[in-house]
Amino acid sequence: MIIELEPIFNNIGAEKTFSYEMSLSDEEIYGEKPFQTPIVVEGSVKNSTGIVKLKATADFVFYGSCDRCATDLQSKITIPVEHILVATLNNSEDGSFILVENMRLDLDELVTEDIFLELPSKQLCKEDCKGLCTFCGQNLNEGQCSCKKPIDPRLEALSRLLDE
Repeated sequence: MIIELEPIFNNIGAEKTFSYEMSLSDEEIYGEKPFQTPIVVEGSVKNSTGIVKLKATADFVFYGSCDRCATDLQSKITIPVEHILVATLNNSEDGSFILVENMRLDLDELVTEDIFLELPSKQLCKEDCKGLCTFCGQNLNEGQCSCKKPIDPRLEALSRLLDE
């Protein structure tokens, strides 16, 4: 979605609200397509005392697998999108402002960038996920495995003493 910002930059107190859906269904993360439903973006751009602020949220369902037990999961995620927009920039290395060229803002590009920066680095099916047994692959959330763990070769002599 392209937002025309000239009326907002030129009028203190001006505000433009927006609500739309965007698709990231072609995007892949680690070979999976986590954005199977549209992303709902709602917010506004407002000029308050000459400072133009973008405030929005991006709501979506993230489809993936648990990083510990590989169970399929769906997580409802809300990402805040907040930026200060400027028409000119004195210090080009300052990353705290978004430079808006030609008074047009490509909101899709900005929201997509914020989503990828804010996604959690680890997706878990539940906070206390036990994962998989490293030897037999049993999902430890479903019950204990019955495999016999190998003994460290350095401690094998002690193990034989226990058996006697």
